[in-house]
Amino acid sequence: MIKGKGRAACSGVTFGTILEIEAPKESSTLEDAFLPIDKELELFEKGLSIAAEELDLLEEKTRQEVGEEEAEILGIQRMMLDDPDISDAIRELIKGGTISAAKACLEVGIKNAREFEALDDDYMKARAADVKDVTSRISRAILGKNTIELTKPSVIVAEDLTPSQTVSFDRKLILGFVLRKGTMNSHASILARTMNIPSLINTELPKENLTGRTIAVDADKQEFILDPDQDVINEIINAKEKFYERQLQLLKLRGKETIAPCGHKIVTAANIGSPDDVEMALENDAEGIGLFRSEFLYIGKPTYPSEDEQYRAYAKVVSTMSPRPVIIRTLDIGADKKCDYFNLPNEENPALGLRAIRICLTQVEIFKTQLRALFRAAARGNLLVMFPMITSVEEVRRCKEICDEVAKELTEKNIEYKYPKLGIMIETPAAVLLADKLAKEVSFFSVGTNDLMQYTCAIDRQNQHLGAFYNPHHEALLIALEMIAKAAHDNNIFCGICGELGADPELTDKFIEMGFDELSVTPSSILPLRERVLKSSSQCKNPFNGTM
Repeated sequence: MIKGKGRAACSGVTFGTILEIEAPKESSTLEDAFLPIDKELELFEKGLSIAAEELDLLEEKTRQEVGEEEAEILGIQRMMLDDPDISDAIRELIKGGTISAAKACLEVGIKNAREFEALDDDYMKARAADVKDVTSRISRAILGKNTIELTKPSVIVAEDLTPSQTVSFDRKLILGFVLRKGTMNSHASILARTMNIPSLINTELPKENLTGRTIAVDADKQEFILDPDQDVINEIINAKEKFYERQLQLLKLRGKETIAPCGHKIVTAANIGSPDDVEMALENDAEGIGLFRSEFLYIGKPTYPSEDEQYRAYAKVVSTMSPRPVIIRTLDIGADKKCDYFNLPNEENPALGLRAIRICLTQVEIFKTQLRALFRAAARGNLLVMFPMITSVEEVRRCKEICDEVAKELTEKNIEYKYPKLGIMIETPAAVLLADKLAKEVSFFSVGTNDLMQYTCAIDRQNQHLGAFYNPHHEALLIALEMIAKAAHDNNIFCGICGELGADPELTDKFIEMGFDELSVTPSSILPLRERVLKSSSQCKNPFNGTM
């Protein structure tokens, strides 16, 4: 037996036979022999065509079997396949007469991937995997090599998984993921959490092909056992049974109001990133959507989404959740989320730069387009609009003026709409200090604890070297949270938390004591959170008697 550690990308336990997925070949491993230039160009065009057909089929399969958001991964790759900057670069390499078409594809993929990896932006860094995946697909098509298919229940082992590999597997046959590399935000990790597949990343697995061997995975203990004996397998089976028993216990909480023994009610809501996440929110009995990140409509697209495109997305969520409340955050582009077509300047400190509401107030027509779509969707249910990154009363008043202008335009055009309740995210120290004044301008607060922690403690939450200094329970942050809840309730408005801290089991009692009215978390965290609230012994010191 070989025991090793990893990092849990999704909790749970499992065991089974390994299917090792080999990493895409590097250009250096391909033979240098090549045909005449015209023949190599012909092979490239044929490979390009085959790759396009494969991606089209895979995108549709993913849309039907996994979901729209995952299918968009393949949509981005399809756009890359059509990008002349990539295909022309490959053709130019081939025309040099010193490299084969298959090898040229990999060379261009590596070059472009390095350019993406050098960018100071998580979303753009993730595109490095996409461009290497696309060029590897063309290379495989040229060489006539197909990808491995999953034909029986297996634990998938790999260095890492490409985006298209991740979504192409038959998810009913995936017992678990164990990756030697990987990140919490990789496609494999996201899919694992979406499908509740026990998964480990950054593991100490031996660097050899392990196909056919048995592996036991305990993501809760963040460990694996290669070639486990029967005693270990029996332990995993028992742990698996207890895990499912635990899930069944949590399911009994569906339909129950989240009311603490002291009488304080908390709305347990879901954070989502696209309309397709609503299904999971409802499966976990979300009492509302506390944060719908609208930027998914902007990121990865070649240009601005139209008003109708946005309306359809918002309306789908609002009507599906009705009458439960849905809080939609206006676009939060900037900092670590960039879109080239916004033409934002390069900034030395993007987290402190032109982002979120600052973009909306400087590019007002983009803001108005989104607001028109939101106001129209509000007529379909209980929609609330939230403005991010607020630092002053003047910003809020300007947002309200623009909302009034949008309402007037819709009225004049005789378009059906509803004026939604307006709220703000509290995620800057300035907003905390002005909370009492800001509360007089809006209908609700929602605290973005991730950025509030970053700005309060002057610590870059993306910087892996600052882990020892990053303390989500920092006393200053807890004092700020108490100030926010008090200011909200003193002014008789609703107050929630939509940052990651909302799901922290060590702080649930503290949030009840502070009087927060809503905790919005990932869908899978809703029922465990509800259980903690129902069992809490805390007394709410700052109750709110209104409604969301």
